[in-house]
Amino acid sequence: MKIYTRTGDKGKTSLIGGRVFKDDIRVEAYGTIDELNGFVGKAITELSKDQFSDIIDDLEKIQHELFDCGGDIASVVKERKNKLTEETVNYLEEKIDKYSEETPAIERFILPGGSKASATIHIARTVARRAERLIVALMKEENAPPPTVLQYLNRLSDYFFVAARLVNFRLNIPDVEYIRSAKVFHLTPDSNK
Repeated sequence: MKIYTRTGDKGKTSLIGGRVFKDDIRVEAYGTIDELNGFVGKAITELSKDQFSDIIDDLEKIQHELFDCGGDIASVVKERKNKLTEETVNYLEEKIDKYSEETPAIERFILPGGSKASATIHIARTVARRAERLIVALMKEENAPPPTVLQYLNRLSDYFFVAARLVNFRLNIPDVEYIRSAKVFHLTPDSNK
């Protein structure tokens, strides 16, 4: 099987149900999802299975969901069954809550850094935010992706933020605080320590 098809040599590519130019916002959106998936894969390689099996399992699950997300975005078929569901969003919310309880409370903005894996997960967070912005732009067009895609990407970037902090915490590496930040997150008596 040849990997090249020559069908894109004139600047167009295939969607599920049509063809568009490669600079189409839909192509940019699912291309950004593909980029995000690459950073998730890199983060997995930087984590120890002994210490981070739960996060690795999450990230491997997320890689499959990102493929589903790309498929949902790449489809312009009116009657379509979407792969991302509310359950995928709910799962992320559960993990965010669980991992937030394990990490210390924060008062200031956090900069990407600490360990290599944490920094890579922060890169994934920023790419997820870019993908989210592209989906918002795409939602203004006909045959917009399902709203679950936007919800998923929004929760996913939150998940990456918490996971990046958790990695540093488990490695006993402090978060990198933005030194010019005021105290923007206010601790309450029931905040985790």
